[in-house]
Amino acid sequence: MSTVIEVDDLWKKYRLGVIGTGSLRHDFERWWHRVRGKPDPHSKLDQGSEVRNRKSELATNVDHQISGVSPSLGDDEMWALRGVSFEVKQGEILGMIGRNGAGKSTLLKILSRVTAPTNGEARLKGRIASLLEVGTGFHGELTGRENVFLNGAILGMTKAEIRSRLDEIIDFSGVEKFIDTPVKRYSSGMYVRLAFAVAAHLEAEILIVDEVLAVGDAEFQKKCLGKMGDVAHEGRTVLFVSHNMNAVKSLCGRALLLADGLLSLNGPVAGVIEKYLQTDNPAQTHWVRKDPLFGSDGILLKEITILVDGKQASSTIRADKPFEVVVRARAFREYRTAEIAIRLTNQEGIPVLSTANCDAFDNFEPIEIGDHVFVARFPALLLSSGTYSLLVAAVRPGRTLFDSVDGKVTLTIEEVGPQAFVTRDGRLGVVNPRLDWRHCRQVEADPISLELTNQSDG
Repeated sequence: MSTVIEVDDLWKKYRLGVIGTGSLRHDFERWWHRVRGKPDPHSKLDQGSEVRNRKSELATNVDHQISGVSPSLGDDEMWALRGVSFEVKQGEILGMIGRNGAGKSTLLKILSRVTAPTNGEARLKGRIASLLEVGTGFHGELTGRENVFLNGAILGMTKAEIRSRLDEIIDFSGVEKFIDTPVKRYSSGMYVRLAFAVAAHLEAEILIVDEVLAVGDAEFQKKCLGKMGDVAHEGRTVLFVSHNMNAVKSLCGRALLLADGLLSLNGPVAGVIEKYLQTDNPAQTHWVRKDPLFGSDGILLKEITILVDGKQASSTIRADKPFEVVVRARAFREYRTAEIAIRLTNQEGIPVLSTANCDAFDNFEPIEIGDHVFVARFPALLLSSGTYSLLVAAVRPGRTLFDSVDGKVTLTIEEVGPQAFVTRDGRLGVVNPRLDWRHCRQVEADPISLELTNQSDG
């Protein structure tokens, strides 16, 4: 497949809290270049020796930037992107992930020609349909139908081409009842439905989507993900930015991880997501309340600790090791129908299991006034490898939430044994138990009549 996007050593610098260049001469030069239809001389450095000097300066600063040391910038300047390079093939769905402020949106704006890079180059082959924020390219006074034609014209399509797809766009968006209403009266969800429908159905070779699907409901998000998959199968290219790791993993084959303007990782989507989640959420196996404990009612959580072999667990726990979650709490009066509950959520945001101290009894265990220690034991070989977040809560079921601690305690399970050599997707599921197996050899014609034998005999 041919390369449709080629990003070569892309840098972008912003000035903080300043409108204009800071000098009358530079502002006039910027205006004069814009009048003549030429590039901004103070945004994209493409003037002979100035480019060479800047490239030399950037080259000397690469080591400092990778190591986290800020290059020589003014007090009112910052690098949003620093030396980013990658390629995208035709028909590929490329995911981009990273924390807020990592440079994802800046990169997409450069690719969409919304802004210019300070240095470097981005080469794209084909028309681009961008959906960078809700209602991008829409005019509030125009109706939904008129905005479809406006967006198509911006993409370089003829009126006949747009008309041939109009019914399909309106049907996909689900706003046919309001298609002749000015879009300024649309809700944010209706806005994004129509905007995505236009971008996905018009004949653009490259589709750029930046997190806007978070505005739509679950049904529409699923519909959009399916459409982006169809777009890629048609030979078009999709760049997809989202904080929904499930969506990125199900849709993309490859992903980029951006961190502080640098391209931290470029590779298979599962590995990139795993590194992002481990970096963004390092395991914390202990939490203690720092606020003073006082009150006359309720149950407050004091401390949560994960133990392995009676000691506080390190950041990583072997899958073949049982572990315990120890919860210390204080009750300010006696409760006959209260419980301490624990919920484990995996790194994709899927609840894996829930448990409570009443699991060990036929009914609720009374909790008396004073300090208590609750211990939940998790067996070995239960969880798949990955990072898990704990929600611990003191509740009176159906009535009162006394206290809760969410996401403050995490653990990482490390696979062991033969499964450690299988790729993460080689053993699917949110849990990873080792079940009892028997090996049987059929000795009669009746398929139900089996003779149990040792595996060595089979």
